[in-house]
Formats: sequence, structure tokens, C-alpha cells
Amino acid sequence: MAAGSRQTSPNPPVLGTVPDMQDRFSFRGMLRAAAIVSTALVALAGCRTQQEVPTDANNPTDGPALIKLGENDPKPDVGAAFARRTFYLDRSVDQSIGWFQKPSSKQWFPFKNQGTAEQICTHEQAAASVLAFKELLATSTSEEDFEAKFLEMFDVWQSVGYNQNRDVLFTGYFSPTFNASRSPDARFRHALYMRPADLVTDPSTGQPLGRRMADGSLAKWPGRAEIESSGMFKGTELVYLENPLDVYIVQVNGSAKLIMPDSSVMYVGYAGKTDGQYVGLGKSMMEEGLIPKSQLSLSAIRRYYKTNPTVVDELINRNNSYVFFQEYDKGAWPAGSLGTRVNEDSSIATDKTIFPRGGLVMVDTRANTFTRGLIEYKNFMLDQDTGGAIRAAGRADLYMGAGAAAELLAGGQYATGKMYYFFLKPEHVSKYPLPEPMKKAPAAPRPIGR
Repeated sequence: MAAGSRQTSPNPPVLGTVPDMQDRFSFRGMLRAAAIVSTALVALAGCRTQQEVPTDANNPTDGPALIKLGENDPKPDVGAAFARRTFYLDRSVDQSIGWFQKPSSKQWFPFKNQGTAEQICTHEQAAASVLAFKELLATSTSEEDFEAKFLEMFDVWQSVGYNQNRDVLFTGYFSPTFNASRSPDARFRHALYMRPADLVTDPSTGQPLGRRMADGSLAKWPGRAEIESSGMFKGTELVYLENPLDVYIVQVNGSAKLIMPDSSVMYVGYAGKTDGQYVGLGKSMMEEGLIPKSQLSLSAIRRYYKTNPTVVDELINRNNSYVFFQEYDKGAWPAGSLGTRVNEDSSIATDKTIFPRGGLVMVDTRANTFTRGLIEYKNFMLDQDTGGAIRAAGRADLYMGAGAAAELLAGGQYATGKMYYFFLKPEHVSKYPLPEPMKKAPAAPRPIGR
């Protein structure tokens, strides 16, 4: 599940140079940030307050989620996005191509605009779009060269966003690292559980539908407090963490790197969730007057937890969305809802009931950095994940990476902007046939969605 629930300066510098990338993702950059920034704005899904979230950003979208831009409509600055590309983008492009090569990917196409008969893309068209983009990345000689070819070949679709300006709220999520143990002991006593057999989800969207009862009927799942106190999942423990807050943080972000007592590493990712309502811990703590709005951050929550664990545990229980996990191979982790690895700076999580899977996206917003706050961010990304709290055309989550540095970036990622999808014009599709996979690798566990 995505971080999900997370201004500005005139003429911000453009992100994209090698120093900028090191600034965003290196441990050294994290240390610099610690000396400059006292607290990140938010590092936990739901830690932003309702007052800070645009009123309509999380409202379900009625009608079409995408609008096709006409010949005379202003187009996104794809040349600037091309100029700041990184090797992370190449990796994500290859991940999407690999996903399109799987026969199972065809079930999601043709993709129609929400609430209409308007077809946005076929499977062949979506796959060819990523292949053509890969070729243009490799062969274009300049921003101008790329932009001219790209806009001639691709149709541009824009998210309707959450208001008349088509604004989208971009937040961030990350994959945390924690100490853990495969067996319980005095230190590690709080479990992450495997997916229960009676959890029922929609086969198309992965959304939880309820709990299958003995008579075959569906019932709502009990809340978090009852799940924890009843021991109903005893025997399905996957791994043990040190405290309920660690468990909660992993559940919110949907994946984690876990360091065992013998220094071995375990990678876990999302395997499903109950149908309970999601309530952010940060929001609850602010409403109770425990942390002022101006000081709200994951670091502040952790500090408060050290001295008042019982109080925080009670607030955690307000979040009745309970998440289950499975183990992943290192090479397949962290995996998004396509079952492919997500990559920092190039994978995005959206509502897959209204946006097509695996395709090419451009975001035009501001992105968080360690030393300069939010700066201009025009970037190509691949839609490879599903946000657990992302349920609207006006919301999207940017994947920031794994570990402490990514945590700081995700915590401060909160900006509005525009979001675009690109699909090859029909006359170009046949030029980019999807190649057969070179070899069949062992299948990674396929999560249903974060």
C-alpha cells in the first residue's frame, strides 16, 4: 500500500544532473539533510493532516479519468523530461516491457476510459508505446530532436485531476529497513502475517471484498484491535518485528528490507489487506494534540513512541486496514502491483481502476530533495504500482527508494502538478512488435496490489 496520505519557490532549479541524483538518493545526502532540516514534513502514509490535503484530492473520480489533448492544446514539456532521464528510467522501461510480454498482462486490455465506451489503448498499443519510447531514448540526439519525434508519434492523455485545473497531488512512498527475526523471542514479538486463505479480493482489481465465512457468505473483517487481541492468525506468522509501530510502518509502505540477528536479509512485500477503513496515525496524533501540525514527521512519531508506546498503540488501532505479506527474492524486490520491481525516480503508483497498467507517464510537479526542498520535476515514469490510499484521478505516489535516505525524501514529498499518459498513434503501432521473452525466469510472487 502506498504512502498515500502526505511550496514552493519561483524559478526553481531543474533536477537531473548527476550531483542532483546523488543529493536525492545517497546516504551522504541524507546526512547533509539531517544537518539542515530538523524534521521531514511526513514520512508515513496518513501523517499529513486533512487541512494540508486539497479538499477534493481524494474524492473518487466520476466520469472519464483521462482527457485526450487536441492538436492545439498545450503539450507537456517532454524535452525537459528527456533531458533529466537517468538509468533508473531505463530499468523501469525494461520492467514494463517484461510485464507486457507475460500473457497475463492481456487481461487488462483494451483499456477504456472510466464510465465511457472510449478506448484509450489496446495491449498491442500500450506495449508498442513503451518499446517506441525505449528506442527514442536511445537514438534521440537532443531535447529538440526527441520532442519533435515524440509528439509526432504519440497521443497525449492528461489526468482530469481533482479540480478544473486538472491538478494532481503527488506524494511519496519508500521501502523501510528494520531489524527482525524469523522466530519470536524476547526482543522480536510482533508479527507480520501471511495472506489468510479466507481473504477474498476482486480478481480484476485486487481490492478486498471481505472474509469468506464457513457457509460461503462474505463478511467484513474485524478491526485491527480485535485481529491483534484474538490471535486469529496464529500459525501464519511470516516474520517478527520489535514493536507495533515498526509493524505499522511496514504495513503502510507495503514492503520492507529486514535484517535478521545473523545479519542475513529478508525482503517482504504486500500480499493483500482487509477491507477495513484506513486511518493515518499522524492524523490521529495531531487530532489528539500529541504532536503539533508544524512538527509532524515520522521522526517525531518515533520519539513520542519511545516514551508513550501504549498511547500510540491505541491510536494505531484506529487504522482498521490490516495488511498481509509474503517473502520476495532480492532481485524481485521491491515489487509493485504488476509483480515487477519498482525503481526510485521512475515508478509511480496510481489508482488502477481508472488508469492503465504498465504504461508511460510524465509528471510535471516538484520533487523533494535533501538540501533544497521541493524543486521543479518534469520526469518520465512508468505506472507500475497501486496505491492503497490512492483512489482518485487527482492522486499519485512517487516511489522514492529504500532505506533511511528514501524515508526523508518520501516524508517531504507533497506537491501538486500535472500527470500525462502517452500512447502511440495507431499508424505507428505495427512498427514496434513486442518481442518474445529471451528466456523464461522463475516467476516472482505476484502481489495483488499495495
